Amino acid sequence: MADFTVSLETLLEAGCHFGHQARRWNPKMGRYIHSERGGVHIFDLAKTSLQLQEACEYLAEAAKNGKTVVFVGTKRQAQSIIRTEAGNAGAGYITNRWPGGLITNWEQVGKSVAKLNKFRAGKETGEFSKYTKKENVLIDREITRLDRFFGGVAFLTKIPDVLVVVDINKELVAVKEAIARGVFVIAIADSNTDPDLANIAIPGNDDAVGSIQLLVEKLAGAYKSGKQQVESK
Repeated sequence: MADFTVSLETLLEAGCHFGHQARRWNPKMGRYIHSERGGVHIFDLAKTSLQLQEACEYLAEAAKNGKTVVFVGTKRQAQSIIRTEAGNAGAGYITNRWPGGLITNWEQVGKSVAKLNKFRAGKETGEFSKYTKKENVLIDREITRLDRFFGGVAFLTKIPDVLVVVDINKELVAVKEAIARGVFVIAIADSNTDPDLANIAIPGNDDAVGSIQLLVEKLAGAYKSGKQQVESK
């Protein structure tokens, strides 16, 4: 099995140790907090490292078993990181508003995904060349609209097996949908969140770009390594 350990120094340099102001904390995060400094909670990075390693091992195994993984990060700091890292790993991603019902009402939402794929295919094959200029403009607008919400999950044919979430509070609707349908949740959990909402909670800063970059990069990399092991056989 690949080694997914991340040094405490690396986590520290990325700013993963900073939580929110102590007065804004969720007491359930107490088990992951090392201390308080200047009114801000400081995470126990030894626990962050262990949780990150567990999550990476799970994602690598999920990839080997052909499970679908979707990264979710709609906050501004996370969007480009998620698109890049998840995209490079061959995982799905949602970086705009969570499309309500993606998990709990897939039968309906899946129609929008299928519509996007149909329109994309039609463009590639020249199927719409016989349509008027105005009709093609409308089709292009619809492709743009659908791509904004579903472009990162256009490959899905069923609900995902795993969600990887940046900021539980921000993506609470997605997390609750996952819980309702038994979808496995891995989440970066800041000091103001409820870690029990995730199957694997990684205590860490979910606001700083450096922290998000490091954690998402490691998680996506683990999924990619699992896929590569399958492909190399």
